[in-house]
Amino acid sequence: MTRGDIRKEVVIQRAIWIREMIAGIKAVTGQSIEDFMRSPHSVAAAESYLRRALEALLDLGRHLLAKGFGIPAAEYKAIAINLEKNGVLKGAEADLMHRMAGYRNRMVHFYNEISAEEIYEICHFHSDEIEQVLAALLNWFNSQKQ
Repeated sequence: MTRGDIRKEVVIQRAIWIREMIAGIKAVTGQSIEDFMRSPHSVAAAESYLRRALEALLDLGRHLLAKGFGIPAAEYKAIAINLEKNGVLKGAEADLMHRMAGYRNRMVHFYNEISAEEIYEICHFHSDEIEQVLAALLNWFNSQKQ
């Protein structure tokens, strides 16, 4: 794969989308766990917002790797590893993104093993970590000469 230009509009669109998904997560999990559990729609919405936020974050990372470094990433976990190797993410953010990739895979392939309580806990207490990794990606992007 050859390097190309990182497309600013792709970066902006993904960042907006991710932030919209985080806002959705906060809206449906900003209540008590008891209220959250009473509504199957809240559980389904939170799961969807979370999965889509993670997929968009990983897609953004894949775009930075492909266009910025000419590195293809077939697996989601490889995105975090390669972003760290190439100085886009530091260890802590790369570790978070690696765990997020694993959780996204679990959501897609082992969805039946994820409880509503787990969705609430992840969304309520860890959605800021998505923003943290996004901020690190955007900081790197903004530091590059366009």
